[in-house]
Amino acid sequence: MRLFVIGGMALRDYLHERTLSACGVLALAAMLAPLLILFGVRNGVIGNLQERLIRDPRNLEIVPVGSGKYGGAFFEELRQRADVGYAVPQTRSIAATIGLLPAAGGQGGLSPKAVNVSLIPSGEGDPLTQRFADNAVLEEGEIILTASAAEKLGVQAGDALTGRITRARGLLREEVELPLRVKAVLPLSALQKDAAFAPLSLLEDAETYRDGMAVPARGWPGAARPEAERLYPSFRLYARDMDGVATLRDFFAARGIETYTRAEEIENVKMLDRSTSLVFGLICLAAGAGFLASTASNLIAAIRRKRRILGILRLIGFSGADVVCFPLAQTLFTSALGTGLAFALYALIAGVINGLFPAGAEAGAVCRLTWTQIAGAGGVVFGLSVLAALPPSLTCSRLSPSEVIRNE
Repeated sequence: MRLFVIGGMALRDYLHERTLSACGVLALAAMLAPLLILFGVRNGVIGNLQERLIRDPRNLEIVPVGSGKYGGAFFEELRQRADVGYAVPQTRSIAATIGLLPAAGGQGGLSPKAVNVSLIPSGEGDPLTQRFADNAVLEEGEIILTASAAEKLGVQAGDALTGRITRARGLLREEVELPLRVKAVLPLSALQKDAAFAPLSLLEDAETYRDGMAVPARGWPGAARPEAERLYPSFRLYARDMDGVATLRDFFAARGIETYTRAEEIENVKMLDRSTSLVFGLICLAAGAGFLASTASNLIAAIRRKRRILGILRLIGFSGADVVCFPLAQTLFTSALGTGLAFALYALIAGVINGLFPAGAEAGAVCRLTWTQIAGAGGVVFGLSVLAALPPSLTCSRLSPSEVIRNE
């Protein structure tokens, strides 16, 4: 086959019939551009909803309702599950508090200005600290404060604090102090309460001390702690992704553990994604069928109009395969130019739409397509063009030069 020669001849003939060629290009662009804009809006709106759900780790949180008794085997089982993103035990809430005051205020006994905050267990991989504290990793003696607690204390990241833990034994009120350092401060949007994220060891030691027992590692006095497995009344748990929220909810429900999740909100977004995908798919199916019919009928008419030219090509020595490539190449010219014009129109209108509905600082564009989606759309158009053009083009291989000349 002499593809380059046939391609050049097809191009010159295509340019010669520039009016008809332009009509074909405009028809394709008029069909494809609205589909691209519709898909871009659908992709932008649904994508933004999904990204907001994933971006906010609180949407992936599974909160146990009530208290229970969870041992080490339970948490090891959770960590082995593929749908678990982060899991950490939680001590009793009544014992998970601490009084904080600037380090200078801790000198010279009690200070009435100490701020009582809740202790929240945290560690490496905590979604909240990853999202809102630049993935800060806590070490022993460090805490991460919420914005309200930091404001009341008048401290910021890097400042030193004194932590005070108190307990009552009979009529005696006892207390211990420990030095702490502020690793980071969470924004107000992360958690709107006075709280401090701390290593689990600090919460365990605070609970042990408040139970009247000693913590030798910290030098805190008290009775000897009995040798027994520590059981935790609750836990902090985050799913790895949106699908994991529902599976973990079902996992706990099967064990009789009641939990609170945002699975319903996530399912609503997923249902919207499925519904819009189905509607868009049906629209594309109808548009694709129309494109196939239109391309095939136009090509059949063009082949009949050019029977003499194609017959002469056979007469001067071009093979049947060469002649088949002639109308096929012209169809691909129309597909390339029409697709390019459609993408240009999409880019123009998408810019107008995104200008009318500016995205927030963390949100994506309202109308957007990824490069993968753009390449996929172009591939589909070329595939449909070949599928529509191939059967009519194959009829050219059966064209008899003598028949064409005789008819002329």
